[in-house]
Amino acid sequence: MKQQFDPSQISRIIDQSLAYQCACPAQVCRAIFELRDLHRYQMACLNDTENDALVHRAIADATEQSHAAMEDCLTRVLEIEGWDPVTLAIPDAIRDKPRKSI
Repeated sequence: MKQQFDPSQISRIIDQSLAYQCACPAQVCRAIFELRDLHRYQMACLNDTENDALVHRAIADATEQSHAAMEDCLTRVLEIEGWDPVTLAIPDAIRDKPRKSI
């Protein structure tokens, strides 16, 4: 499965998002991690001859499409919010916003 972001990049976005209470990018990142886990699981099931390969291939294919869409979404969200595309540093405008009380 193609990946635009490696796990360390996604973790960096999550950490910064949560530290500055900008949860939306973190939610997208968590969805990406969950889709990767689901895809790994389906690929493992394809190797088990007792399972119906067509079922697992269908799920894996849909997961790949969903994953690509969510990575594209993350790219767009980071662009809209002004994250640094190289360092994935959260923008000052978000960092300096007053934090919400939880």
